[in-house]
Amino acid sequence: MVDMIETKDVLFDEIHQLKLDVYQPNPSSIKANGAAIIDIHGGGWFKGDKSSEGNLASHLVGQGYLVIVPNYRLAPDNPYPAAVEDIETAYQWLKASDYAFDRSKIGAMGMSSGGNLSVEMAISEHIPVASWSGIIDLDEWVDSHPTVKPSPNSAPAPNTNPDQIDQGGDDDAYYKWFVLNYVKGDLNLLHDASLLHRVTESTAPVLMCNSLDELAPVSGVQKLQTQLLAHNVPCETIFYAGSRHGEAYLNDAMQPTFDFFNQYLKLNN
Repeated sequence: MVDMIETKDVLFDEIHQLKLDVYQPNPSSIKANGAAIIDIHGGGWFKGDKSSEGNLASHLVGQGYLVIVPNYRLAPDNPYPAAVEDIETAYQWLKASDYAFDRSKIGAMGMSSGGNLSVEMAISEHIPVASWSGIIDLDEWVDSHPTVKPSPNSAPAPNTNPDQIDQGGDDDAYYKWFVLNYVKGDLNLLHDASLLHRVTESTAPVLMCNSLDELAPVSGVQKLQTQLLAHNVPCETIFYAGSRHGEAYLNDAMQPTFDFFNQYLKLNN
């Protein structure tokens, strides 16, 4: 059992009434030069909640990290870039907070749509991020799958555990549905939302984990890796066998994620 303090429902955005949860190590182990992680929940940008992240947050706290888990506005009522703006607001809130940690040591991570939003932070705020099963391939995937009819009918049942999501994203109607839902069907906006068109030399290092036959297509990882390398941005990619999505491969991906953040956030220095 991780010895940590949980503070729930902290208001960080008064305009949109958005709240976050804070997980921090026991005060006796908090270091002024410690690091913080923004843990971003998944759910295809249209569902999900910060309450799902307690398990991952506890793993991060166990390594000495201060962790915040923000909620963000959901599509389609709040299409792109609303969620991105909300995570950036949470980042600014964290930097301005009274918590004891080094403001130069902030990272982000997330799974699925949370993985996408974490990479957004690498691009806009230049902080190192880990993306597990990130939804990366947006407009190019839609363009290359014209015969796929978007539909939510094949979506996993509500509250399905990640290790029970066994559908592939290579030709998936649900994948196309929630990608288009993110932008309310606006293909021009979908181009703007694509991470692949916005990588620059100032993008921070990225770790990407993905299964070979899962909901998040491997093509997204491959294309983003190509863009990162073309701009001389350090990146690491790990592919796992099977169809496990996000937290379903936590036992395999947790240590590489610790190693990645320890390298770029220098937790012990």
